[in-house]
Amino acid sequence: MINKITDTVAEALAGVQDGATVLIGGFGTSGNPIELIDGLIATGARELTVVNNNAGNGEAGLAALLKSGQVRKIICSFPRQVDSWVFDDLYRSGKIELELVPQGNLAERMRAAGAGIGAFFCPTAYGTELAAGKETREINGKHYVLEYPIYGDVALVKAERGDRWGNLTYRMSARNFGPVCAMAAKYTVATVHELVELREMDPEAIVTPGIYVSKLVKVDRVATKAGGFKQ
Repeated sequence: MINKITDTVAEALAGVQDGATVLIGGFGTSGNPIELIDGLIATGARELTVVNNNAGNGEAGLAALLKSGQVRKIICSFPRQVDSWVFDDLYRSGKIELELVPQGNLAERMRAAGAGIGAFFCPTAYGTELAAGKETREINGKHYVLEYPIYGDVALVKAERGDRWGNLTYRMSARNFGPVCAMAAKYTVATVHELVELREMDPEAIVTPGIYVSKLVKVDRVATKAGGFKQ
């Protein structure tokens, strides 16, 4: 019997290794899998490469992971915002490496990994420093940059509902990067607020099929909070 539900976050993340590439869903604090990030910190895994839309907010979630010193490199689109002081301090002191990726490219590079696409040409970043050293090509009179997939060892995703097979749906904008993160990783852990019986979820409404999900953990529903501002 397929049953991907685990009782604790610690159990679900027990196999995370040093040097892993971790794909984390979320757009700012929306859809940020806080419980899983805290669990990742607790594993003590180090030298991590983290892929996320931004570089943390305030002191919680991704910012707390960066502050723990466990992250060697971050790949993201928005490394700086008003409450990204943890990343700012680490980057300015040379304690973390940054790979800046345009947001659409970030999503497509993860989607490509999940879809089995070896590489793709994209017009974004052509003629800028972000295209330096990359292959370019003119196609139908337009210039493109060759981009490669981003593969994850682990993905951490926040979903709304799930069943024991691992099928997932999301809540509104909390969906954001969750589906592509789940597709692109070898091992995906998702939190859900609601566990339902098999066949209670409309197959046409399932966003992430269970084939992409390794473990599910049920967590309490709490209101999303802004990252915060320095006092």
